[in-house]
Amino acid sequence: MTDERLGDLAVVLRRLPPGTGVVFRHHATPPRLRRRLLRDAERIARARRLTLVAAGGGARDGIHGRGAHGGLRTWAAHTRREAIAGGAAGADVLFVSPVFATRSHPGARPLGPAKAAHIGQGLGATVIALGGMDARRWRRVRRLGFDGWAAIDAWMLSAARG
Repeated sequence: MTDERLGDLAVVLRRLPPGTGVVFRHHATPPRLRRRLLRDAERIARARRLTLVAAGGGARDGIHGRGAHGGLRTWAAHTRREAIAGGAAGADVLFVSPVFATRSHPGARPLGPAKAAHIGQGLGATVIALGGMDARRWRRVRRLGFDGWAAIDAWMLSAARG
């Protein structure tokens, strides 16, 4: 997941392992700059064999959320109802959040691992844990049926360590 807190997006993208999926958000970035960042992110994603989808559309590989697109569709699910809506919309990937407390949604009550796992179960989509996730927490929740994990802060910390 990306947002404005990542700093130099290109540096972070170049450090991700090939095969990693990236959801480009940058909601607060002015439209012209956002389009340029997305174009640059797509160039790096192609070269690094990353899958890149964008909130609101515009990415070659797919879309995060509602909208027409023939590629991969990812979906945010904070409740079982949202997960079911994502399934009905043809979501390939459900990002269930927040599993733990996160700076991305200050004040939001975390779901906790067990409730988060239940939200995405049985819908035929890949279920990704999001919200306060890092490698240590992933080892803790993976046995609950999640297919993977996503983060923002974990990548920022990784990039800062160089």
